[in-house]
Amino acid sequence: MNAIDRTRNFCIIAHIDHGKSTLADRFIERAKIVDQRKIHTQMLDNMDIERERGITIKSQAVTLSFLSKNGQEYTLNLVDTPGHVDFSYEVSRAISSCEGAILLVDATQGVEAQTLSNMYMALEHNLEIIPVINKIDMPAADIEEARRQISHDLGLDGDEALCVSGKMGLGIEELLEAIVEKVPAPRGKIDAPLTALVFDSHYDPYRGVIVHSRLFDGLIKPGIKIRLMNSAAEYEVEETGLFKLGLAKTSELKAGDVGYFIAGIKTVSDVRVGDTVTGVDNPASCALPGFRDVKPVVYSSIYPMDTADYDELKVAMDKLKLNDASLVFEKDSSVALGFGFRCGFLGMLHLEVVQERLEREHNQAIIMTAPSVRYRLTLSRSEHPIIIDNPADYPDPSRIEVVEEPYIKAHIITPLAYIGNLITLCINKRGSQTGFTHLDEKRVELVFEMPLAEVLFDFYDKLKSTSRGYASFDYEIIDYRVTDLVKLDILINGKPVDALAQLVYKPSAQDRGRKVCERLKDSMDRQQFKIAIQAAIGGSIIARETVNPVRKDVLAKCYGGDITRKRKLLEKQKEGKKRMKMIGDVELSQESFMAVLRENESDERR
Repeated sequence: MNAIDRTRNFCIIAHIDHGKSTLADRFIERAKIVDQRKIHTQMLDNMDIERERGITIKSQAVTLSFLSKNGQEYTLNLVDTPGHVDFSYEVSRAISSCEGAILLVDATQGVEAQTLSNMYMALEHNLEIIPVINKIDMPAADIEEARRQISHDLGLDGDEALCVSGKMGLGIEELLEAIVEKVPAPRGKIDAPLTALVFDSHYDPYRGVIVHSRLFDGLIKPGIKIRLMNSAAEYEVEETGLFKLGLAKTSELKAGDVGYFIAGIKTVSDVRVGDTVTGVDNPASCALPGFRDVKPVVYSSIYPMDTADYDELKVAMDKLKLNDASLVFEKDSSVALGFGFRCGFLGMLHLEVVQERLEREHNQAIIMTAPSVRYRLTLSRSEHPIIIDNPADYPDPSRIEVVEEPYIKAHIITPLAYIGNLITLCINKRGSQTGFTHLDEKRVELVFEMPLAEVLFDFYDKLKSTSRGYASFDYEIIDYRVTDLVKLDILINGKPVDALAQLVYKPSAQDRGRKVCERLKDSMDRQQFKIAIQAAIGGSIIARETVNPVRKDVLAKCYGGDITRKRKLLEKQKEGKKRMKMIGDVELSQESFMAVLRENESDERR
């Protein structure tokens, strides 16, 4: 049995919070690749934000050694994946570099929406799926019900599902044996032309781009020249290695391996996730399929706090793009904020994570505008519709004939007790029910079609609070439908601030405008003159708040005397305030912009 026959590439997929990272911790502990004293929770989650929130954001690979009971030593390449719907692109990339998947089901929660979604993704890539029931040590665990749901909902053999406890370490040995037996070995040939798939990368300030790749054929070793087929850039390999909670240098990478290589790549744009790496001397005839193009659903603009930091922000965005392939951005500008970037995100949690990573990892002080979705507009005297996601691009309403917004099909799996409240929630979000299926005597699946804009901001929080955390949610974009859209302008002292403008559904525009004005009033610093904050649609003011001035006590020096003396001082102050209001500028702090952003987003600590 050669090395490639003793290699197994697999990933762990599941709904959010079903115990993927905890199970990965037990695999790492069992393989003894780190000192027992250094073992901690979420070993593969190497970002602070992941540890704080208790969620996985980035797919992380690690190479483990396992001595099977048949006496053979196997190399197991494990990829831990995120569970949140916003990071499904990370999951798809992890799946494409594996031959097998552990499908984890929480014994206390059962099969949930993202469990189904991730399983279908694995089936599309013809992965061998091993169903596993986790958290069997919990008092509320119902193993038989979980088996029944695996058989009924997923169409897998629930009786063959392995029972484990990632927390207690129960059943880990049996699961590793099952991986060796059931997951097929890679089918690549070492003597074939080099073909490797770039599934991730990150930037090292001293060594350049470190490329994460899965080798399908051939080998990579220091000294050979490689070509990135998408950019046609050529480099000489300096180092190769495997992932063992860090970068473990090796002499070469062979077909079937998952590892990294360093080739002195300083041009960040040369490396693209999904690209194929091949040799210069013996190139592959065609590129690997790569990944489907990412489709952002939420759009927001990012600007530096200081316009002089624009170049630094551009470098930071390029480096972040290396490590987060689902981030899409292009140059943008604003009258109020200067030059920046218009960015596309996979959801509100993704937006929040990108913001925090820019601030923490790249030391960028940034301002983000209110999020928006992408609308389709048909204009008079125009044959082709236009697509806009930025309020600044919204045309004159008199030219607009039809406005359409994206709709989604939402799948909600919930216990029977919460059906009424969840249906009311969806209807309040302009949803229409298209499906109602009894999965069993305790659970139902609700299917709703609703506008994407209604779902992005606070829907998930309300869903969880309404169902006490038991309902699960997944969605897919289906089409565009006609809507009643208006541009909501925010005026400070009569001047519109383009960075605060929003595109909103007309019946809810007044409520949205009032909330924005209230939040701006609470977050703005008081000046020595009165500040008017207004929300307007066209020329109509629909909401207003006033920031009262800071008043200096000009009568403090008057200890008596005639009343006319006091009046004279007050009139002088009044004239000064009026003049100050005419020439005074109001500076909006980052907190003010963030207050508007928080009005639109939920605190998605899931």
